Amino acid sequence: MTESVQTETVQPANDQVPQLSLSTAAARNLATTTKSVPQMQGISSRWLLRVLPWVEASGGTFRVNRRLSYVVGDGRVTFDTRGAEVRVISEELREFAVLRDFTDDEVLAELAGRFTQREFAAGNTIVQEGQPADQIFVIAHGKADKIGRGEYGDPTRLDGLTDGDFFGDKEWVEGQDTWPFTIRAVTPCTVMVLSRQALEEVVGRSEALREHVEQFRSRPEKPTNVHGEALIELTAGHVGEPDLTTTFVDYETEPREYELSVAQTVLRVHTRVADLFNNPMNQVEQQLRLTIEALRERQEDELMNNLDFGLLNNADFSQRISTRTGPPTPDDMDELVSTVWKDPTVFLAHPRTIAAFGRECSNRGIYPQSIDLHGHMMPAWRGIPLLPCNKIPISETRASSILLLRTGMEKQGVIGLHQTGIPDEVQPSLNARFMGVNEKGIIEYLVTAYYSAAVLVPDALGILENVEIGRHD
Repeated sequence: MTESVQTETVQPANDQVPQLSLSTAAARNLATTTKSVPQMQGISSRWLLRVLPWVEASGGTFRVNRRLSYVVGDGRVTFDTRGAEVRVISEELREFAVLRDFTDDEVLAELAGRFTQREFAAGNTIVQEGQPADQIFVIAHGKADKIGRGEYGDPTRLDGLTDGDFFGDKEWVEGQDTWPFTIRAVTPCTVMVLSRQALEEVVGRSEALREHVEQFRSRPEKPTNVHGEALIELTAGHVGEPDLTTTFVDYETEPREYELSVAQTVLRVHTRVADLFNNPMNQVEQQLRLTIEALRERQEDELMNNLDFGLLNNADFSQRISTRTGPPTPDDMDELVSTVWKDPTVFLAHPRTIAAFGRECSNRGIYPQSIDLHGHMMPAWRGIPLLPCNKIPISETRASSILLLRTGMEKQGVIGLHQTGIPDEVQPSLNARFMGVNEKGIIEYLVTAYYSAAVLVPDALGILENVEIGRHD
């Protein structure tokens, strides 16, 4: 028998294949690669810094002078929360108009301890029109609607209430026996309740509180306009030669002053890097460029969130509204426009909030227009550009806020504050100061940005709060 012999051709391993041309790895040693400057993901559009008109604060401080306003008890009460237990902070009771100037902390602490916590499910009635008004309520968490009678006797929504809002104190001061409205929970609500009986007991034991309440009730009401400002008396529509009214414009005696805030860092670059690796890009310049970008990002974050001058914390409580149902609807945006109706300039919202608003518009078959802003086609509502700002926080429950601003000094709006012409300035109100070379051969630069913001009058800034962006109906 003849056996067939099979032969197999063995290919050399890859590393044994002879190289026929110069490899790219070797060629790169003789070539200058095409490269970009260092990139940074943290750079955003920073629309807030771009749309704010910047005003010189030459003395490092900017004073906002306003007409005298008689503002009492128009804020919100805050709480101390420990798990599911909520406690009223006693000093916060001065937000009630009747307790605004009361100074006895021990009596306030006793009043705060008399509050009891109650829970209401969505749709439950908290108080009913016509029923005895024998309690004071403070909403610790949740949203509720205030419902009353309309022009033709039909139920109508008078207002929306949210965290920190309260009612019942005015009815107690004025001696009203029944509720003139209905309060209904829109979401599950945690409410702190103080009965009139408990309140009267504290008033009966404290002579100081009793005298304070009596003085408040007998105090003559000061004439004001609809904004709470001291009234300017005028005469109009008269004939003949009557005696004309006399008046003067009163000012606030202690106007608010805004000092320029600061953001700083020390940039360090080793001399070896600056000496040997500056071609084709200057290492110090690139380090400084990225540091300035980070400072500007922090500046925008502070202008939005700083507890002292940040826009989210400086909006007047009367300019804060909540959504009707949760997601940002066209109805909510129209309601927000009504808070800043005198020539509004721009909306600001987190990009995810803008996406949520787009979904609500699509569900209704509404397609918002776009307008040209600084060469960019931006979405708009009612002709007002809607700009993204990722510095507006989103809560753990997927809720955020939408801001509406009127900007400019001439419009009594929102302005940015800075000071130009400072030493070693590299950008307006930002400088980089050479600090020398330390004993380790490291070059140091102090990079500083100075800034602040001011709301000239309260109705220049409105906020739509509790905007749910994670809900899809």
